[in-house]
Amino acid sequence: MAFSKQKRRLKIRKRIRRTISGTAERPRLSIYRSNKAIYAQIVNDVDGVTLTSTSSFHLGKEAEGKTKVEQSILVGKSIAEKALKLGVEHVCFDRGGYLYHGRVKSLAEGAREGGLKF
Repeated sequence: MAFSKQKRRLKIRKRIRRTISGTAERPRLSIYRSNKAIYAQIVNDVDGVTLTSTSSFHLGKEAEGKTKVEQSILVGKSIAEKALKLGVEHVCFDRGGYLYHGRVKSLAEGAREGGLKF
């Protein structure tokens, strides 16, 4: 029997999380994508702490009137800027079970433009 999209994504997400874990030296850049917004957070899984986070809602006027892909690029640059202020330069990218395409890919490219390495 075929999986629903939600179950398929959660199955992929579990498989990804088995191999990817954030540490103090190399935290995890976690992505969540909803229909309206995209969220990113940098997590230290060893200590169980979210170091910083941002979303397309937090951008406010800067993201207003732009497409979702353009908003994703801005979120990527924003999370990279916040991470560099904390002294984090290298991260593990956790796409959260989503395909590396569209908004997820543009967020990753925006984070790379902002100075993160993964």
